[in-house]
Amino acid sequence: MSTRIPVLDLAPEIDALWDELQAALGRVLRSGQFILGPEVKAFEDEVAAYLGVRHAIGVNSGTDALVIALRAAGIRCGDEVITSPFTFIATAEAASLIGATPVFVDIDPATFNLDPRQVARRITPRTRAIIPVHLYGQAADMDPIMELAVRHELRVVEDVAQAFGGRYRGRMLGTIGLAGAFSFFPSKNLGAFGDAGLIATNDDQLAETARMLRAHGSRRKYYNEILGYNSRLDALQAAILRVKLPHIEESIAGRRRAAEYYTRRLAEIPGVTPPPEAPYATHVYHQYTVRIAAGRRDAVQARLTERGIGTMVYYPVPVHQLPVYADRPYDLPNARQAADEVLSLPIWPQIAPSTQDAVIQALRDAMA
Repeated sequence: MSTRIPVLDLAPEIDALWDELQAALGRVLRSGQFILGPEVKAFEDEVAAYLGVRHAIGVNSGTDALVIALRAAGIRCGDEVITSPFTFIATAEAASLIGATPVFVDIDPATFNLDPRQVARRITPRTRAIIPVHLYGQAADMDPIMELAVRHELRVVEDVAQAFGGRYRGRMLGTIGLAGAFSFFPSKNLGAFGDAGLIATNDDQLAETARMLRAHGSRRKYYNEILGYNSRLDALQAAILRVKLPHIEESIAGRRRAAEYYTRRLAEIPGVTPPPEAPYATHVYHQYTVRIAAGRRDAVQARLTERGIGTMVYYPVPVHQLPVYADRPYDLPNARQAADEVLSLPIWPQIAPSTQDAVIQALRDAMA
């Protein structure tokens, strides 16, 4: 049966912004400037103002944002970088790509984010950085992580790929550590129409280095000083993001309303654990992810698929158990259990309660 309720529907946002999007794309096409240029600079200025940081550096993906932020922060070959095993591989991959060693620590089973107590136990003389991941749109517990970073002189690069607009104790995510790495992949809360990413920081030196690294290591064209990357944000994506950025708070509010409705109704279904909202976080619900215990998740997902309900498992294999990292001995039971139990339900800002009711009823039947 074809999916009648997708896990994400981008059409309502596109329809609502259609005229603005067409005008923005037309403006760029007529300008003849497609790589960096005034459109990208305008987006960088606008997103920096929204986040409340001095610098926003547009790059071509969230993965490159992590790679470039780590390099600009001074992380080098042989350094250890502590991060979560329960995330997309790009988080650890970024460290590996610059020759550093990702060190995985277990997660808090309630929030799915790094457990600061586990972080403290894995710090060694080779540790140089921590990458907390704000998974599903909920902040990691940043105060104890930042305290550890200060005590041990570590760099903190926040992975904010799933949490644009989220807050921790009122502070914007991506502005608490030395740098924040954002993804604007089309499915994100602030999504482009292709790959796009951004680095946010208040550190002038890191920003200067990041701008060089995104353009083959040069401050000015053809005068390359270091080895860098071809990782420039293109103007068409920047223009699309400029249209969407002024609506991001409204979009977040829609996701939060949908999440509150789910949480209230799903509490009635035994065996389904809705996601809690940490007291320190403003969750932006990039995903609405429940737990299905007792080894039933895959069967429940199959039944929902039969009913035309789209769902996703983020993530079925913890990063430390993927083939590229599986040779390292780790015992991370919380991450392993989460991978067996999590299920993300359909959510987008404009989802109707009647659509959610259909999801809830199908889940109720599948659990029965």
